[in-house]
Amino acid sequence: MKIRLFPTLRNYKKEYLLRDIFTGIIIAAVSIPIAMGYAEVSGLPAVYGLYGSVFPILLFAMLSTSPQFILGVDAAPAAIVGGALATLGIPAGSSQALQYVPMIALFAGLWLLLFYFLKAGKMVNFISTPVMGGFISGIALTIILMQIPKILGSGSGSGELLELLGDIGRACGNINWISVLLGSGALILIRLAKKFAPRFPMAIVMMAVGVAAAVLFHVNEYGVVLLSAVEPGMPGLFIPDIGSVDLTHAAGRGLMVAVVIMAETLLSENNFAFKNGYKVDDNREILACAAGNLAAAAVGCCPVNGSISRTSMSEQYGGKTQAVSLAAGVTMAAVLVSATGFIRFLPVPVLAAIVISALMNVVEAGLAKRLFKVSRKEFYIFIAACMGVLCLGTIYGVIIGIMLSFVAVIIKATNPPRSFLGMIPGRDGLYDLKKNHYAHAVENTVIYRFSESLFFANINIFQDDIENSIKEDTKCVIVDAGSVNSMDITAADHIEMLSESLKERGIRFYLTEHSSRINEEMRKLGIGHLIEEGMVRRTVLSALHDAGIEKPFPLENMENKEYERVWQLRAEEENSLEEFAWAFGDDTVGQVEKRVHHIMDHIQNMPDVERLAEEGVERKMPYWHNLGAIDEDEILRRIELHLDELPQNLSEQENRKRVLQLIEKRRRRIVEELQRENPEVLKKLKKSREKLDRRLEKQNPEAARRLHEWEDRIKGV
Repeated sequence: MKIRLFPTLRNYKKEYLLRDIFTGIIIAAVSIPIAMGYAEVSGLPAVYGLYGSVFPILLFAMLSTSPQFILGVDAAPAAIVGGALATLGIPAGSSQALQYVPMIALFAGLWLLLFYFLKAGKMVNFISTPVMGGFISGIALTIILMQIPKILGSGSGSGELLELLGDIGRACGNINWISVLLGSGALILIRLAKKFAPRFPMAIVMMAVGVAAAVLFHVNEYGVVLLSAVEPGMPGLFIPDIGSVDLTHAAGRGLMVAVVIMAETLLSENNFAFKNGYKVDDNREILACAAGNLAAAAVGCCPVNGSISRTSMSEQYGGKTQAVSLAAGVTMAAVLVSATGFIRFLPVPVLAAIVISALMNVVEAGLAKRLFKVSRKEFYIFIAACMGVLCLGTIYGVIIGIMLSFVAVIIKATNPPRSFLGMIPGRDGLYDLKKNHYAHAVENTVIYRFSESLFFANINIFQDDIENSIKEDTKCVIVDAGSVNSMDITAADHIEMLSESLKERGIRFYLTEHSSRINEEMRKLGIGHLIEEGMVRRTVLSALHDAGIEKPFPLENMENKEYERVWQLRAEEENSLEEFAWAFGDDTVGQVEKRVHHIMDHIQNMPDVERLAEEGVERKMPYWHNLGAIDEDEILRRIELHLDELPQNLSEQENRKRVLQLIEKRRRRIVEELQRENPEVLKKLKKSREKLDRRLEKQNPEAARRLHEWEDRIKGV
């Protein structure tokens, strides 16, 4: 498979260059404090956030099809990894953490690579917005709570909600007020700038102010914690010590990180793509994320993710292509080579404030408000996913959210939209009887619409609705199953039992309006006999005709029975062998022949033939009748093809000739009636006869040859 590199730089416009470079420098400057903060959250020294902001970004830019999305050390993966370390009792910044964290990044990259080969991009469609929003919000709140002790002058918090609150409580007992002043002041100024001057890079200014406070006022002498010094230079190649890492745990956490990276990145990328009028290749983006994480593992960094905050900032500053990422990566490399000296002067509370501010934008408060207004169920799913992460950790938070999503789907499926339908005089169509005052039910008929697939969890509702709607005078039940896309074996068994129960009470039962795929499922599930018995019809109107209810349809509670006709469709258009083909699929020809033989089995003498010629074949058709002219013509033609199979007294030469003449007389009458009443259908009939003869000659060439010989004799040729 050929993979083109730098797809977003194809046909690059020169006028973009200066703006992209400027935006890339801004992104790199903003990423310095944020990436360092998230590296600490993941359990690594802060400098690893800078290491993860060079090669991973460059590789992502090389492969991504999104012109504006930016990769980086980000909140969700950092929190998952930090939580994993806390669960395993591995101290942050320890030698064991330095081995464990990049191994998670390595496995995350390998999982993403597997997802790429499996073309798993569409998996994100199974993660609902409330689950993802609650999950990300829970992670963001967890990290914010972890940062609060740093602002108070203590070390980072760890664990879940109760442990984090305990850490904050202990930090409150030993507050460093200068640290609080630096951290809270930086946070307030950043948030004000975010509101009133969103393009202004206040985080960079606060970082500079913090460095100045350390250099000029020596705040570290008053108990304010500073970051550790960093040696200049590019990162070396990470060589894992396999013996010091539990590979099972690393692979498991790597899988969870990979799913989160894929989901968050693809959802966010598609959101930006939709908003700005371009498309991204989901599968190619998975490959780009895989490459970025493998690069992060190679330099010993934590997993990296698509960054919404950096992408939004790039959009604000006018970045147009992945040249922004290239400029950001090169800038970060320059900082590592020649400008790391300032890092040892950066106060930890200022860095914590920058991280908290960034995470406040990640908390989906707006989504929570929207869900509360429009869907309380989805709001509770959001809260459950969020609180699950906060109280139980990231793994259980995801499990709880996904389980609640499935519960919500099942609840929705078990209480689907459904209604009883009637007609409004003078109008076509069917209308909900409860919502339309002028709609009336068809006399002695229940028409029921069920708007969900039928399965074990809702079939009892379906059955109870129908049973409860039946009155003493009910003669027909018709189900509009247009929204039924599938059924399981439980539903099939219940439908069979319902049909039998109604049949015993003299009530006709029909399933209508669904796709032909449902008919295939019914055959596989063992209730195909309902189709053969005519209980499955293509439309409600077809079922009404089959039940003998003709237009104008009699409606209940109508004071004046002389009302306008409804549904001015001709039976010719509605009842046809096209419906037969819809019902029986590949077995259509076999089923038609079966009915032809049924008719022939009931022809014992010449009076039977004469009645057939006079009345037509409709009354002799088992179950499937109400044929249109074209359909009856085909049945008659097929009977002619089987003249040799008539009883012996009718197979004699003179009688056979008479039988053929009577059938042809009926076919001529069909033509005459159409010529008089419906010339358009007559044109279709002539074309249909030509196609039918060609088809019959292929299906049974010997019988067709004999039939033509008999026709020639009748004509005297």
